[in-house]
Amino acid sequence: MTKVAVLGAGSWGTASSLVMADAGSEVTLWARREEVAENINVRRENSGYLPGIELPGSVSATTDPEQALAGADVVVLSVPSQSLRENLGQWADAIPPRAVMVSLMKGVELGTVKRMSEVIAEVTGAGPERIGVLSGPNLAKEIARREPAASVVACADESVARDLQRLCHTKAFRPYTSVDLVGCELGGAYKNVVALSVGMAVGLGFGDNTTASVITRGLAETARLAMALGANPLTLMGLAGLGDLVATCSSPLSRNRTFGEKLGLGMTTEEIYASTNQVAEGAKSCASLLDLANRNGVDAPIAEHVEAVVSGRQTPQEMMEAVIARDTKAETD
Repeated sequence: MTKVAVLGAGSWGTASSLVMADAGSEVTLWARREEVAENINVRRENSGYLPGIELPGSVSATTDPEQALAGADVVVLSVPSQSLRENLGQWADAIPPRAVMVSLMKGVELGTVKRMSEVIAEVTGAGPERIGVLSGPNLAKEIARREPAASVVACADESVARDLQRLCHTKAFRPYTSVDLVGCELGGAYKNVVALSVGMAVGLGFGDNTTASVITRGLAETARLAMALGANPLTLMGLAGLGDLVATCSSPLSRNRTFGEKLGLGMTTEEIYASTNQVAEGAKSCASLLDLANRNGVDAPIAEHVEAVVSGRQTPQEMMEAVIARDTKAETD
């Protein structure tokens, strides 16, 4: 039996632990708060994030990261992207030297504009064969309810990607392999920014024509940046690109779309943060993605305007008007 440590007991960390337990692994969840760990161990439920979902008996929880990591074959990282470097710096010495690390995070680090796999490599010194990414249209509540879903497991070493594929293949969850970490990670990070803009359109009362237009142009913007950094364009048309984008922009379960809706309804970023314990990665990563695009000479109007709204320099209405007023061009330009 493979031993898996999942560091982060939020919605997606908990849902992924259920998937890997269903696939036959022994899973230890690290939770920051004692009441979360106790709830999982005693009631078999993470009621704060996934109420009503019973966790398998092969999932346990602890607040001690060293206990969670002891003897782990695979380490799954599921913390907010902007706190990864700090957390990983504290955990690195306890990670077994041959353990494969898998990122569930969908963001780009502020300041360094590094993808999460790059942060993992920099902090731990691990080679590319020990770093993987899981990304796709994976809304945590639906995964936890064992509704049919698919995803992508990426690693530069294809044989490791296949090992990780077996680690999370269940009757309800179908993973595909890839070696394109750049495409998978940027697809996952950028769709959150696009979902914010879609949510704003919904909050402003606009309909399907508007949201479909934003989603489509958001995909084009994502592909421009990803390809400039060496991604395979087919990745952006797959589960980690278009699939994740559609799910995140369309579902009321999406934190980023919901965050955008609240902005569209007139709430400020600070008011939204104060009203929830969930992290909307797009609100944190829009500035770093815009920075990354600017450094690579890529036009990124959606990221530019979303960042302006999130930071309070522009209203959602002004954003929509500014995007429509941009110079016209051929669609493929």
